[in-house]
Amino acid sequence: MKVRFWGVRGSIASPGPHTVRYGGNTTCIEIRTDNNELIILDAGTGIFPLSQTLLAKMPITANVLITHSHWDHIQGLPFFIPNFIPGNTLRLHGGFDPVSGKGIEQVMSVQLQYSYFPVREEEMKGRIEYVTLSPGEPVQVGSATVTPCLLNHPVVDFGYRIDCNGKSVFFTGDHEPPYNIYDPQDEGYTAYQSLVDEKNRAIVEAIRGVDVLIADTSYTAEEYPAKKGWGHGTFATSIELAQQAGVQVLFCTHHEPTRSDDALESAFAKALSQHGAPQHGLDIRLAREGDTYEF
Repeated sequence: MKVRFWGVRGSIASPGPHTVRYGGNTTCIEIRTDNNELIILDAGTGIFPLSQTLLAKMPITANVLITHSHWDHIQGLPFFIPNFIPGNTLRLHGGFDPVSGKGIEQVMSVQLQYSYFPVREEEMKGRIEYVTLSPGEPVQVGSATVTPCLLNHPVVDFGYRIDCNGKSVFFTGDHEPPYNIYDPQDEGYTAYQSLVDEKNRAIVEAIRGVDVLIADTSYTAEEYPAKKGWGHGTFATSIELAQQAGVQVLFCTHHEPTRSDDALESAFAKALSQHGAPQHGLDIRLAREGDTYEF
């Protein structure tokens, strides 16, 4: 399998001289199976440059897995160039939204409202298909098996495990480790803690033994208390998750948009020194726009 990063910033695109090394586009990751089948994880602004590379070999079928519907993970979809060219297929996968009562099709329909975008879905020449997923129920995407896992974010959020020919990758999307909402002295603390522990164990088992984990590491441990409940992880929590699940390689992504490349490298180095990950045989890397990893 091959992984290529097209967008690694979180929350909002942040181009400029201080983010040029790691890139300013929001989340988009290209996965290629050994059979060269195309799977795209999220459709942030990084999907636009990705789509430009696909024009040389058309027609294409792009299987896009949407973790959740926040703007930084979907806003590139209307600019996915193959949508405008006959013969191409965009197959959009994602969760059911209990608030709106709609499936993954609403990700396109909301963005393509006439007030916000000049081209209606009916005017696009490519074929667009929708596959609404359920947590824990695997689907086949070509030669790959994709299993959605419900993670913790302020909206329905799927992590995705992709297994193919004995190789595996897991992407968390945005994820904050579940925590107890009660204080220890509260009556409901013990019962709720058992639910938290059960959920965390289930997440570890969903990731267990993957070759590559791509995880949300938006914050440092020092920053996290002020951001608690926002739905994002830290370097420390993602390193711990990777160690518990027996992962081989961890890519840290969803970089805080206000953090310069220099500050990002400094925060990363501090996290490694504090948590001693290399002692556990875990290869930890910062996701960088344009980088590829083949295994």
